Amino acid sequence: ENREAMLNSRSNRLTEALEEANKLFDGVCRAREAALDAQFLVIASNIGKEKANELHSEMSAFDSTAFAEDLLTFMGINRTEVEETDDSDDVPGGFLPSDAWQTLGEEAPMYFRRAPTFHYMMGSFKSEPPVPKQRIERQKKASRGKAERAMPAQLKEMEESHQEATEKEVERILRILQSHFENDPDTPISFFDFVIDPNSFAHTVENMFHVSFLIRDGLAKIKLDEDELPIIEPTKPNGRVEEESRARPRNQVVISLDQKEWK
Repeated sequence: ENREAMLNSRSNRLTEALEEANKLFDGVCRAREAALDAQFLVIASNIGKEKANELHSEMSAFDSTAFAEDLLTFMGINRTEVEETDDSDDVPGGFLPSDAWQTLGEEAPMYFRRAPTFHYMMGSFKSEPPVPKQRIERQKKASRGKAERAMPAQLKEMEESHQEATEKEVERILRILQSHFENDPDTPISFFDFVIDPNSFAHTVENMFHVSFLIRDGLAKIKLDEDELPIIEPTKPNGRVEEESRARPRNQVVISLDQKEWK
């Protein structure tokens, strides 16, 4: 009913109708009401399209002839002089001045935005395509045994060499202990006299560390003498003693030794 009023370019009736429809849509709760809102949207769209077409019709359209006339005038053409000399053949190559296109070219760049020329300070970049990265497949979680086998070769060699050196040193100390005991089996061997190096505290700690393996494996034993001082002696290498030493519970102790006590 109000189509003509809404199509008027100076009227805001269409905007007011849209705002009112938005307020009414907040209270929509039935399908019929939503259908009416959709129908109103179609009508409003058509009215808006017609209104936009009328706005374009009122605007001045592009006149190519008038633009050409203005362009020729800018390039230095005096239309009155051209009309007077149309019948003469004194103008070679047409009626454009020699610098007409130069004048147009100098003016045209002012209306075009051009990016500045890019120069490389350290030369041009390489045009080769990037090397595709190799896809690294995620490995499944290995079991504990596999993880241990996956130890780096260098660390494995270091561990084996350290273990072999410890075993050799333990065997050497056992031979020394056995030779002392065989030479004089009635004289007890003082534990501190056996392990302490008077000239090196670090060597003393290493000796105590290696002797602890002999005690752990049942190859030697430590007991207290009459003065309550520790003495050490090797165990007899027979099967019965080994079985008894294995069956007998082993007691382990921690010895504290600092440099003051060592001195």
